[in-house]
Amino acid sequence: MLILLNKPFGVLCQFSPQPDRASLGDFVPVPNVYPAGRLDADSEGLLLLTDDGKLQHAIAHPDRKEAKTYLVQVDGVPDAAALARLQAPLDLGDFITKPCRAVRIAEPGWLWQRDPPIRTRQDKPTSWLAITLQEGKNRQVRRMTAAVGLPTLRLVRSAIGAVSLATHPLLPGEWREIDAAELKTVA
Repeated sequence: MLILLNKPFGVLCQFSPQPDRASLGDFVPVPNVYPAGRLDADSEGLLLLTDDGKLQHAIAHPDRKEAKTYLVQVDGVPDAAALARLQAPLDLGDFITKPCRAVRIAEPGWLWQRDPPIRTRQDKPTSWLAITLQEGKNRQVRRMTAAVGLPTLRLVRSAIGAVSLATHPLLPGEWREIDAAELKTVA
């Protein structure tokens, strides 16, 4: 079984109930499935869950990780130098990132409003980036944008492999079962 979930903002990426926080079990009432990868509580978007240990390993193992695309709202406007730094190996202190794809995009018109909303400041513009990684270390995208002077305000994982919110539209908290072969299908 392979489940695609649009994880809402603020939800812990675990099934163990927490008295003061929502967890995956509050949204996916399917027993014996586990996340194949993680998203921080303050990140939103696609998360894969499976009951197949081999599939979970194949999806999450560093040597076989599926490409993941993140839509990132940042504080400020990137220039060409910032985008070049994001795409090149970037020293984050405890590790150096692999090259990735980072482009400036228009605000996605299909994206839902976040609850709570992102703070706005009249004197500082925000912009959106699409960043596609082949790796995924703890808080990596947030650390990358901060390293180039563009703090992350909102982070939404929009695609894992060929599966995306464009090919599988889901609102926050919604989930559906998919076939594992869809991860390899060209979108």
